[in-house]
Amino acid sequence: MAKTVVQEFTKGLWAEIPPFRLVLGLCPTLALTKSVDNGVGMGLALTFVLICSNVLISMLRKIIPPKVRIACFIVIVATFVIVVELVMQAYTYPLFMAMGIFIPLIVVNCILLGRAEAFAYKNGVLASFADGLGLGLGFTLSLSSLAAVREVFGNGTFWNIPIFASSFKPFTFMVQTPGAFVCLGLMLCIMNILGKK
Repeated sequence: MAKTVVQEFTKGLWAEIPPFRLVLGLCPTLALTKSVDNGVGMGLALTFVLICSNVLISMLRKIIPPKVRIACFIVIVATFVIVVELVMQAYTYPLFMAMGIFIPLIVVNCILLGRAEAFAYKNGVLASFADGLGLGLGFTLSLSSLAAVREVFGNGTFWNIPIFASSFKPFTFMVQTPGAFVCLGLMLCIMNILGKK
């Protein structure tokens, strides 16, 4: 049992890391990685929703009728997204404003609905918790690493703190939309090369 829980947790950190292995959740990955704080904020928000929805769906899996399971999953996910949105609005308002529409769009994130359908609806609470935590942290690490590359080269900062001398000329392409696609493509390439080894 413990081995299974550890496997479910660790798969989200490498084997099934959402943007780089499963190629899921690309909208927030591309839009919110101009700065590390946005990437971490989105990753933690999705992690909270993923853990809570996985656990609740797993607890209710024998009660939820199969014909309406997707609608039930959306209602459960939407409930936790509202919680995240209200907490962020109350305690991290600048981050809430920076993330904008992408907070409510967590409801339709394919990572959440995919894990609800493929895993939480078929497995126990502890395994579902481990799955949600692993995939959420993997998503957070993915967004953070992509955001770090984009912010360092595009703005010359890390977590909005300057890290280069004043003579540094930022490569502004990195923090623009095409730069997001190029960075994501390069990171997917690196992950595929490392995965083959």
